[in-house]
Amino acid sequence: MSEWSADLEGGIIAAGEGSRLRRAGFLLPKPLVSVAGVPLIAAVIENFIAAGISQLRIIVNESEQDCADFVRSRFPGIRTDIIVKTTRSSLESFLQVVGASGAGRMLVSTVDAWCGAEDFVHFVEAACQRHLDATVLAVTPLVADEKPLWVDVDDEGRVTALGKPSGKLVTAGMYLVPGHVRRMQPPAGLGRLRDYLGWLHRSGEPLYAEIVEKVVDVDRAEDVALAEALGRRGA
Repeated sequence: MSEWSADLEGGIIAAGEGSRLRRAGFLLPKPLVSVAGVPLIAAVIENFIAAGISQLRIIVNESEQDCADFVRSRFPGIRTDIIVKTTRSSLESFLQVVGASGAGRMLVSTVDAWCGAEDFVHFVEAACQRHLDATVLAVTPLVADEKPLWVDVDDEGRVTALGKPSGKLVTAGMYLVPGHVRRMQPPAGLGRLRDYLGWLHRSGEPLYAEIVEKVVDVDRAEDVALAEALGRRGA
């Protein structure tokens, strides 16, 4: 395990419905949809392993028990705490993953944040160089999202604005969350993960961004095609 990832737990949010992929004809649960023959959840777990992180907490919804079974059979050598629960939002799933018993930093990825292992490892390494109290967001200039969350950063990489109508960078579904933020209780009424990030920013929490050039938010058939094309270029 690398020195910079030795204290990290990993978390994967895989409880979404994947409705747009189903409407496009993908019959498997979203975590099992393949990019270049590799299911999304397997690709994310392999990225965590490449970064030296082998203790994972994963949430899947109650209709996707087969995803939990797949993870246990495909990755018997890693420690997994699999939460099977249908949640109302990505924020509820996120809080289920980060708010459990662990006290240290956690590296969290959504299951549909597709990127190559080298890019993922680079993000983890760069994020871990930030102060222990910093929340670090992966951001990308590759906008492949119907409703992107735009991010502005200063020359030091600190987030200066979230949620503007446009910009140069968007969030990319990967987050390094410090221990004290994992223990914070957000206010009632936050509906989405982006609302939670906005609350952290307004609260004065140090938020930083690390750029990952190629991350695809795999929600639609065209996203699968784009991720496969990027994978071929990087091969």
